[in-house]
Amino acid sequence: MREIELNELKNPQYVLVGNKKMKFSELVDSYIELKKQNKKAIKKYLQEQALKPYQAELIKMQEFLEKNQKRMVVLFEGRDAAGKGGTIRRVTRYMNEKHYRVVALGKPSDVQKTQWYFQRYTEQLPRGGEIVLFDRSWYNRAMVEPVFGFCTEEEYENFKKDVVDYEKSLVRNGTILVKIYLSISKEEQAKRFAKRQRDPLRQWKLSEIDLQAQDKWDDFTQMKYEMLKTTHTIYAPWTVIRSDDKFKARLNTMKVILNAVDYNNRDEELDFVPDKEIVVSGAREIEIMEVDRINSGKFTS
Repeated sequence: MREIELNELKNPQYVLVGNKKMKFSELVDSYIELKKQNKKAIKKYLQEQALKPYQAELIKMQEFLEKNQKRMVVLFEGRDAAGKGGTIRRVTRYMNEKHYRVVALGKPSDVQKTQWYFQRYTEQLPRGGEIVLFDRSWYNRAMVEPVFGFCTEEEYENFKKDVVDYEKSLVRNGTILVKIYLSISKEEQAKRFAKRQRDPLRQWKLSEIDLQAQDKWDDFTQMKYEMLKTTHTIYAPWTVIRSDDKFKARLNTMKVILNAVDYNNRDEELDFVPDKEIVVSGAREIEIMEVDRINSGKFTS
């Protein structure tokens, strides 16, 4: 009996945590998990702190636009779970909410379906001194609608003919237009979908369309290529941002937006150069996709 008690003291099966009896092995597992969570929380905190100098610059940029009555439009496109919403929230977190709007339009109404396609987006364009950030934009007709059959082939072809002139007109009339495509890998998208399914706080993000995104990966890739090929222009170029790493995508998105405006009092100590491993031009992305198609027989990115 004495020997058993000594062994239990050396290798206890149970310990008291407060007034609760707990298996020692479970306590060790809980400690390891807590340590892991703390490490993750610290990393996230440091990343959020690293964004703050650029968020301060975004406020300066916003004040410059307001003072000079400049209009700015930022389009955020990309596959489901590419990080559009989270990136927009970081970009706008400290901005003056009187002078920016985030626009995320739902399905068009029956009346809107009878109107000129660009009309409901045109109604959302900024006034002088305002920034409008589109969480998906008129480019729904370049990817989502044709992939899922929500538009006709004629409507899709008309969009490709019209959109270049539409954007050229916006820019010619003084609107600063920034087009950002957040590019996520198939593997990372699958991981984020799985996380949403497990997390009751994120399940609302999953729609029927999201659940089909992996099956239609190749279709979306083909439409992405057609979109870039047709609509990457000197007036309205695309910037592609790799978004598997959320922090790097958010940081570089801020740099891209800041570099689009020649505002005053820029912090000379900050690095405004985008990471070339994260940010590529639309033209370069087309080249990468074409090489990829030659090597593998199909587009994969």
